[in-house]
Amino acid sequence: MANHAPLNNVDHKNLRVVTTRGAAYGDAVMSALTFPAEFRDLQACYPIVFAQDGNGGYDALALLGFEPGENLFLGPNGWDAPTIPLTIERQPFMIGRSGEELSVHIDLDSPRVRDGGIEGEALFLTYGGTSEYLERINSVLRTIHEGLAASRAFVAVLVELELIESFVLDVELDDGSQNRLAGFYTINEDRLAKLTGEQLARLHDNGYLQAIYMAVASLAQFRGLIQRKNRANDVLR
Repeated sequence: MANHAPLNNVDHKNLRVVTTRGAAYGDAVMSALTFPAEFRDLQACYPIVFAQDGNGGYDALALLGFEPGENLFLGPNGWDAPTIPLTIERQPFMIGRSGEELSVHIDLDSPRVRDGGIEGEALFLTYGGTSEYLERINSVLRTIHEGLAASRAFVAVLVELELIESFVLDVELDDGSQNRLAGFYTINEDRLAKLTGEQLARLHDNGYLQAIYMAVASLAQFRGLIQRKNRANDVLR
């Protein structure tokens, strides 16, 4: 169970956060929530797809594996990719809201959190100021908050222009097993190619066109993800 609390430099002055990446710290996840402003960085490493959010819209996700609880980017030396999705990096912090006021919260029961000692990154300086690490987290949370808010408008335009379509990926692994990835959505490239000049200009003016092309380009990373799956299976055999 999570134990969220508003972060402050009195009650939490001795807290430290372990930044090592591993399954023991909650990183064994199949996907990470993302947003258009992050697509350019992530597309070089991860396939970016969409999933229904339960409210008639879609969430953008960076795929890390093919099944729940599988993160193929976790290795013996931590995270095996140059870029980590911000929604992974921000753990165990999140944004809390009281009316219109936003604040930083922390999950005190996270396996990353230490009360005292020398393991992990300090959150506060000796005399109460915020550490460089916590300043970075504040920036990450702000970027996520703004990015997810902007993502809703982005997805609404994709839906309006009928640019989102479901897809199924059938994969035969080196061990001969047949696997299917389903339940996700991607950009319909045929419809994208048929957009009018006015529609393309609208997408460009809103800053959406680059994000669309980044999402399309990211699908080339399925090849690397399959290779990682094959290597993981080799280790298990």
